[in-house]
Amino acid sequence: MGLVAIVTWLITAMVGIYLLYVWLSGGGLRQQATKVTRFPTLLIFTHPVLAVSALACWVVYVLTLERIFAWLSFGVLTASALLGFTMFTRWLGGGRHARGAEQRFPIIAVVLHGVAGVTTFVLVLLTAAVASGA
Repeated sequence: MGLVAIVTWLITAMVGIYLLYVWLSGGGLRQQATKVTRFPTLLIFTHPVLAVSALACWVVYVLTLERIFAWLSFGVLTASALLGFTMFTRWLGGGRHARGAEQRFPIIAVVLHGVAGVTTFVLVLLTAAVASGA
């Protein structure tokens, strides 16, 4: 299950990179000064930094099977997921009338990123629980 989680994590990351590209190319950073976007820069960049940090912990877990790394990865991933959920609800709040660069997000990419992210979250939780003997 650990390797399957890495695969779903990489799918999530690839779609996330695409969404970040769409946001940046749509002027997301330029819109920060005018408050046109619903996505603050700190939120946009903290979400992937936490996700990559959690992935690094997960890779260490898969290589060493030290369950502390599985739970550390899950904790950091939880923080990243909460930020992702915050962005998702802000994006939904704007719907088709979103004001910023996020209005250009393809719905299929948002859904794929979310489904892959939730799948990764569940796999990491289940694997960490099994590793702990729960």
